[in-house]
Amino acid sequence: MSTTEKRRNAPIHHERQMRIICVGAGASGLLFAYKLQRSFNNFSLVVYEKNPALSGTWFENRYPGCACDVPSHNYTWSFEPKLDWSGVYATSQEIYTYFNDFAAKYALGQYCKTEHEVCGARWDESRAKWDVQIKDLRAGTIVEDSCDILINAGGILNAWRWPAIPGLKDYTGTLLHTANWDESVELTGKHVGLIGNGSSGIQVLPAIQPIVSKLTTFIREPTWIAPPTGQGQHIFSDEERHDFATKPNVLTQMRKDTETGMNSVFSVFLKDTQMQHDLRNSMTATMREKIHDAELEAKLIPQWGVGCRRLTPGVNYLETLHAENVKVVYGEINKITPNGCLCDDGNEYPVDVLICATGFDTSFKPRFPIYGFGGKNLQDEWAQEPKSYLGLAAAGMPNYLIFLGPNCPIGNGPVLSAIETQADHMLAMIDRWQTENIHSFSPKAEAIEDFCQYTDEFMKRTIWNEECRSWYKNNSATARISALWPGSTLHYIEALQEPRLQDWEVRYSGNRFAFLGNGYSQTELDPTADLGYYIREQDDGQFSSKSKKRQVLTKSGSKKSGGVAVWGQENVVAADAAPAPRL
Repeated sequence: MSTTEKRRNAPIHHERQMRIICVGAGASGLLFAYKLQRSFNNFSLVVYEKNPALSGTWFENRYPGCACDVPSHNYTWSFEPKLDWSGVYATSQEIYTYFNDFAAKYALGQYCKTEHEVCGARWDESRAKWDVQIKDLRAGTIVEDSCDILINAGGILNAWRWPAIPGLKDYTGTLLHTANWDESVELTGKHVGLIGNGSSGIQVLPAIQPIVSKLTTFIREPTWIAPPTGQGQHIFSDEERHDFATKPNVLTQMRKDTETGMNSVFSVFLKDTQMQHDLRNSMTATMREKIHDAELEAKLIPQWGVGCRRLTPGVNYLETLHAENVKVVYGEINKITPNGCLCDDGNEYPVDVLICATGFDTSFKPRFPIYGFGGKNLQDEWAQEPKSYLGLAAAGMPNYLIFLGPNCPIGNGPVLSAIETQADHMLAMIDRWQTENIHSFSPKAEAIEDFCQYTDEFMKRTIWNEECRSWYKNNSATARISALWPGSTLHYIEALQEPRLQDWEVRYSGNRFAFLGNGYSQTELDPTADLGYYIREQDDGQFSSKSKKRQVLTKSGSKKSGGVAVWGQENVVAADAAPAPRL
């Protein structure tokens, strides 16, 4: 029986069985599994994870000092607080425990296959399915699977890379990478070299300084180092944690206040704003106070704006640069020798252990070949410049959705909130597929081109567009800004509230109105339902306009009206917010 015939014999919006494959059981993959399980029936899901355990980034990264630079109580899902974080900034082990506990609480492990790495996917147009190849890392064999919907939750900060420095393979000491840490290596009493002053390097240095005999840190460029939220590290007391667990609203209010703070600073990323000016002055003064060395100040304090690269709290980093056993070598490493690093100052610096805190491949190119319409491989399509639809889909890739794709708000504000928004948007599209006779859906190429054109114009007015080397620009100083959303995280949440079906190429199996079925509603076939549910004493239904829906959702009118930041043609200015109606 054809899809159309099946639907003619079923009520409207009959939910067909669907098979979904998700790549990656990190934060995004686990959230997707949770939300799918919570809201859908008639599905099968498998989440393939290359690691031997869940939680992705937070399972992989375990170097000394590894932590998150987002306040811990806000590095959680909006609906799933954690009562017992140790401090404002949590360690990687605590964060790993959070996501692992989340998976256990909702039995998400039933969907996950660890030590299974997806190595290829090809779209079959005739069957409207993805054929997926997976390597069973334990058995060393290739497993074949297929699905209706393919979700890529592999993330962007997981394909670690060695630095492109000649001679790396000639080094005879112990070589480590922060994202592939060997916990069996003993650093105590060793002379350690550290390459890099990004987030990982900034965390590693103060963590290992007390135990090594000498630490030589190699820095080639400046960076802003200070708490981006204005919060320093604070260890929560037993009393505070008790209050979080027992006193109504104490923790929720703190989370709201912190989130409000993070959502109130978007103008810092816009050129020539008062907030950018004030923060730059403040951070310059703070860094100078902690560095206390005119020569180092000139090298470490950037000339470009705050936020051009990702801000990093850097707890105790600048202070540790003054330790007696720490030497700062500023400039390029010309070559790795068997003994250490030969730098552009002409000196060779021998070290016993060389730690590379040199980051990841952030090109957005998929880690495995994905062949969509016409046999085109997304790896090839995105080899030079990745272009996505709203950070969650790609042209020519039917029934394929991406977490944290190109030009999503990965550095614009609270990232987990953005991931939740992406999951909800994906599931809205999946719901349409399941309840209609859709063959496939993929974003239109012209929609993506319009989105990218808008994004590129917007970025000219941001601090991200300044000439600083950043993974926002694929580790370049001048390339297209491919990682960030053209707006704030709240802007992204509003933009993705409802799918824009006009931007999608939707193909149907048979008559597109076959979903109307046999003339019966789902309600009539539910013996427990109220068949007169729409009869009421007053109009308490949902509002029709976006503005009224937003005002209800965001509790507009619940706070005192005040000045808000709005973007004019040439600058950001302060303006009085219009009074919001009370709803």
